[in-house]
Amino acid sequence: MRSTAGTTNALMLAGALLAGCAGGGQLRDNEKGSEMNLQEAASRADEILDATFDAIKPEVRWTHGETTVGSCDVTRRRAVMTAISEARRGSFLGVIERFWRQSGYEIKSVNSSRKFPAVYAQSGDGFGISLSIGGGGQAFFEVDSPCVEESDVAQPATPANGPDYSGGPIPRPDVHDDFWSSLGGLSAGGGRTA
Repeated sequence: MRSTAGTTNALMLAGALLAGCAGGGQLRDNEKGSEMNLQEAASRADEILDATFDAIKPEVRWTHGETTVGSCDVTRRRAVMTAISEARRGSFLGVIERFWRQSGYEIKSVNSSRKFPAVYAQSGDGFGISLSIGGGGQAFFEVDSPCVEESDVAQPATPANGPDYSGGPIPRPDVHDDFWSSLGGLSAGGGRTA
């Protein structure tokens, strides 16, 4: 009798894990996401990124990162080519966090590291959204879709507003901005003033 109960529990757990396929290694139970296909999810991720970048004032220069497609999810990435100085990182993350909250996204966690801070959020339709600051004050954005139907995925339609490094390595930030790069700027990051 005990082996039947154990088998039933194991089957229920396996079913729950299979039903929860999602990007970023997180399980999400999202009925809306399952109505989309991978291309629609990629387009939705692009919309999230476009709106987020529109909220950044003054604007920053960015390039597309690699798009990855899993068994049932897609991830879009963008790297900021404007150097964000250590003195401005809190302001930059604050702008993004406020915009995400105003957009109805749930802030899942905040890493308040002075050198490499990050913000992680989730949209109401199950998309995981993150902003992290890396070496040289480079900001990286990533949007992971929930599990969706299989389809082909096209490259992003929105053109980068800086040099397009998609398909190759992305260098450290090499654009200086009088606001975002001030008080520490590129001297510590090794980039050039543009």
